[in-house]
Amino acid sequence: MLNDMGVPARLIVICHRSYAKEEYVNAIQAKYIHCSNVYFDCVEDNEVDATLIIGRSMLTLAFMNFNSYNNLQKQTLSCVFSKNLISVYSENHPLDYQKALSFFCPKGVIDLCDYDVYPNGIGDHFEKHINFSIYKSHKNNIQFEHLFLGTNEKYYSTIEKVIDQYPDHGILSYNAEYVKVKNNNIFVPVENLMGMFNTYVYTKDTFDPAPRIIQECKYFNKSLIYLRSKSIIDGGSVYWKRNIFTPNVDAILRAIKK
Repeated sequence: MLNDMGVPARLIVICHRSYAKEEYVNAIQAKYIHCSNVYFDCVEDNEVDATLIIGRSMLTLAFMNFNSYNNLQKQTLSCVFSKNLISVYSENHPLDYQKALSFFCPKGVIDLCDYDVYPNGIGDHFEKHINFSIYKSHKNNIQFEHLFLGTNEKYYSTIEKVIDQYPDHGILSYNAEYVKVKNNNIFVPVENLMGMFNTYVYTKDTFDPAPRIIQECKYFNKSLIYLRSKSIIDGGSVYWKRNIFTPNVDAILRAIKK
């Protein structure tokens, strides 16, 4: 959207050591109509004015895992995070975020925040909405009725409490030790995910900043079962009620001008 508005922007991908560049490209091309303005592991220092992170954890995880990257990746991270930083507020690793700021030493930090999710945050108001205009259409190829999200041990353990009530299910997960073989596990990456099920069952009982699948189900008119306590106020409860909008990037544009 920024490029369409005349603001040159790039997505910088720092590849995980277990995955090759080609796997990222394949995943992007499977889901989106193009793979433009995407760079891997390397960017020239003079090409970066400001870096946008859609959550503070993007900075803290880079700091916490810095020694696991190769030299080129370390140079790239040091480059992009030493410029002006546009940082979308999140509460992951609050202590390590301050350490990460001290480690990368950005020239300046401009904060953005979704106050419906983080009422005690800081910065100009900004909501995370998906740019569905670049999504490819999925093909209906229903494999099971209900989809669950079990991409970490906490999510998966919550699903196990109710999964017997949903025998026709698929659990989106990683091929990890906590996964139970008796369940119908769908290991990521998965092509055409939105075409594989009819109903998404939302069971997370831990803080969720911006649930993508809830937004995708609303956009594609998939059924949703909100199977968690209504007392939890976070991205899950907010996006359950929030309508689908075209992303508003005005806050990002104002931050860039600063």
